[in-house]
Amino acid sequence: MASKFLSPPLKKAQQAVMGSSGDKVSDLERDFRTADSQSRITTDYGVKQSNTDDWLKVVSEDKTGPMLLEDAFGREKIHRFDHERIPERVVHARGTGAFGTFRLLESAEDVTLAKVLTDTSRETPVFVRFSTVLGSRGSADTVRDVRGFAVKFYTEEGNWDIVGNNIPIFFIQDAMKFPDLIHAGKPEPHNEVPQAQSAHNNFWDFVFMHSEATHMFLWAMSDRGIPRSYRTMQGFGVNTFTLINAQGERSFVKFHWTPELGVHSLVWDEALKLAGQDPDFHRKDLMEAIDNGVFPKWKFGIQVIPEAKEHDFDFDILDATKVWPEDLVPVRYIGELELNRNVDEFFTQTEQVAFCTNHLVPGIGFSDDPLLQGRNFSYLDTQLSRLGTNWQELPINRPVCPVMNFNRDGAMRHTISTGTINYWPNRQQTVPPASHQEGAFVDYAQKLAGVKTRARSAKFRDHISQAQLFFNSLSPVERAHAVSALSFELDHCDDPIVYERLTQRLADIDIGLAQTVADNVGGKRPDQATKANHGQKTHNLSQFDFLPAKPTIASRRVAILIADGFDALAVGALQAALVAAKAVPMVIGTKRASISPASGKAVTPDHHLEGFRSTMVDAVFVPGGRDSVTALSKNGRAVHWIREAFGHLKTIGATGEAVKLVRAALALDQVQASDSSEAVESYGVVTLGAVADGSLSQTVDLAAGGVGFVERFFGSIAQHRNWARELDGLSSQVAY
Repeated sequence: MASKFLSPPLKKAQQAVMGSSGDKVSDLERDFRTADSQSRITTDYGVKQSNTDDWLKVVSEDKTGPMLLEDAFGREKIHRFDHERIPERVVHARGTGAFGTFRLLESAEDVTLAKVLTDTSRETPVFVRFSTVLGSRGSADTVRDVRGFAVKFYTEEGNWDIVGNNIPIFFIQDAMKFPDLIHAGKPEPHNEVPQAQSAHNNFWDFVFMHSEATHMFLWAMSDRGIPRSYRTMQGFGVNTFTLINAQGERSFVKFHWTPELGVHSLVWDEALKLAGQDPDFHRKDLMEAIDNGVFPKWKFGIQVIPEAKEHDFDFDILDATKVWPEDLVPVRYIGELELNRNVDEFFTQTEQVAFCTNHLVPGIGFSDDPLLQGRNFSYLDTQLSRLGTNWQELPINRPVCPVMNFNRDGAMRHTISTGTINYWPNRQQTVPPASHQEGAFVDYAQKLAGVKTRARSAKFRDHISQAQLFFNSLSPVERAHAVSALSFELDHCDDPIVYERLTQRLADIDIGLAQTVADNVGGKRPDQATKANHGQKTHNLSQFDFLPAKPTIASRRVAILIADGFDALAVGALQAALVAAKAVPMVIGTKRASISPASGKAVTPDHHLEGFRSTMVDAVFVPGGRDSVTALSKNGRAVHWIREAFGHLKTIGATGEAVKLVRAALALDQVQASDSSEAVESYGVVTLGAVADGSLSQTVDLAAGGVGFVERFFGSIAQHRNWARELDGLSSQVAY
C-alpha cells in the first residue's frame, strides 16, 4: 500500500485532503471499480457484451421461439442476481455507517500501553455502524429500540472493535440468556407480528420473568429509545474491559462516547409518524450532515477502576446490568471521534462490515464479565455464518497493518500465500511468534480461585437499586415520557397476566409510576411499594445533563412555508442566516412548481406540503405576505403543519401577516404574539408583527443571546424542544 511509505507530514497532508484518515481509505481504493461512459459492460470473466437486454433465443420476424440454455451471459446475469443477498444479522440487521477519524487528545499511558490510547500524534481511521436491534433490514429507523453504536478502529497494531449501544447497560447478566431474550423480543412465532417492536406479550413476559432486566427496560422506555439522530446519542461499550499499562498493572474500564451536539430525542407521536412517512430518517440525517460538512463528533471517555478497588462498591463492576455511577467513578475524556466520509457502496461496506468484541489490541484486555465472555464467542460465530471463514479479508474488515499467519484456504480466500512453509514451528523460522517487545498481545496473568458451577455471585442478585437510581435521576419531562412509553407498550399486550404482573414489578421501582401505568393499561393498582425507593440520584443519567457545551443550530432542518405572494425579503434574510449558522433551510410550498413572491424573483420549493411533513424538520418558519398567508390559512395541511410542530414541541417562527395565521392555528391564549416591530418569544413560538428594514439579522451569535427575531428564533431552536409547552399542558390542547 503506497501510503505506508509516506513520511508523517505527507501522510497527514493526504489525510486532510481525503477528509478521513488516509491508510484505510487508500486500502479500500484497491478494490474500487468506478463506472463511466467510457467503460463497456462485460461479463464477470471480462468478456465485453453487445446486448444485456435479450436472452439468446430462436426467433423469426413473426415468431418467438424457446430461449437457449447455451446463453452464458443470460445465465450469469440471473445467477448473480439470485445470489445477491447474504443472511441478514439476527440482531442489529437495520443500520447505516460512515467513515471517520479518532484523535487522542490526552495520553492514557498511566493505565494502558495501547498505542491507540497513548500516542497523541496519531489519527486512527475508523468505521462506525449505527443500528436498531430487533427489526429486520427493511424495518423503520425511528422505532422504539436500543441502538447499536459499533466502532472499528484500524490501528497500526491491528483492528480494535468497541461493539456498543446507546444505552450503557443490558437486559441480561449472563450470555446464556441471549437467545431467549432475542426470541422473546422478536416477532412472535405464530404470526411474525409485530415487526421491530417490543410492544407485545412475549417481550414483557420475558422481562418480568427476569428481574435483572428491570433496569434496562426502564432505559429502553425512556427517551433514549427514540433518538432524534444517530448524531445526538451517546455510545457505550456496555461491558467491562481491562487496561494494562507498561508496568503490568491492570485496571477495569468502561468506554463512553458523548456527542458534541448534545443528547436529544424525538417525541413519541413524531417517531410513530416518521416510521411511515420517512422510514430512512436516521440514515438520511447522518448522510446529509456529512455531505454538508457538518461532521458529527463525540468525546471519547473512559471510566477506570484499579484492580485493587474491584470490590469496593455495593454492585459488581462486572455486571452488565449496572452502570458505574459517575459520582463514584468519573468519566475521563481523552479523545474525539469525528465522522467525515459517507460510504461508497452500502453492501460492501455497511452490510459486510463485521465487528467482534474479541478484537482487541495490546494494552486492552477482557474482564470476567459473563455477558462479555459469551459475546466473544457469539460475534465470531455469527460472522462465520453470515460471511464465511475468510470474512476478515473483505476490504471493509481487513486491517491496515500487515497480516501474516498460517491460516489457509476456505471459501472465497483472497490472499495468495507464497512459499513452501505453512506451519509453525518450521525449519526456516518462517513467521515466528512476536515477543512482548515487538508488540505482541500478552495475556494478563490473572490469579483465579473458585468452584466450577452454574451460579452468580451475591452482588449480581440486586436487580432493583439501580433501576430506582435511574428513575430518580430523570427530569420530570423524562419521567412523564417513561410513563407514556410503558403505557403504550403494555396496552399492546393482550394477555392480562403480562400487563398485570408487569405493573406490580413497577412497584419495586416507584409506587407513583406503578399506579399511573396500572390505571392506564388496566392492571391491578398496587397499594404500596413492594420495595422502598432509596431516593438517591446521580448525575449524567438524564439526557438534560448532556446539553451541547456551545449552543448551536448546525445541521438543524428549518422548514419555510410559502405560497404565491410570500415576503421574499424575509425568506431571503432567514435563509442567509440559517446557512451562515450551518443549518439546513428547506422551502416547502403549496406546490413544487415555481412560486412567485409579492415582489422579486420566483423560487422553486424543495418540497410541497403533502410530500413533506413537519416531522422531518426541527423548526418551522412562516413568512408574511398577504396573499401567501391567505392561501396557507385556507390550506388544511399548512394549518396542520403548524399545529403538529407545536404538538411536537418544535420552535415556530412567524413574521408580518403570518403571525395571525399562527395564532389562529393554535388558538391558545397562553401563547403570546407580537403585533409590533418588537420580537416576542412565548413557549417556543417566536413572532414579529412588523418587519422593518434590517430587523432580520443574517449573522447570529447564539452564545451572546439577543432580543431580535432571528436571535430569539435560533436560540429557541438550539434548545431542541420547548418542554414548558408540555409541562404546562399546552401541547395536548392542540389537535395534530
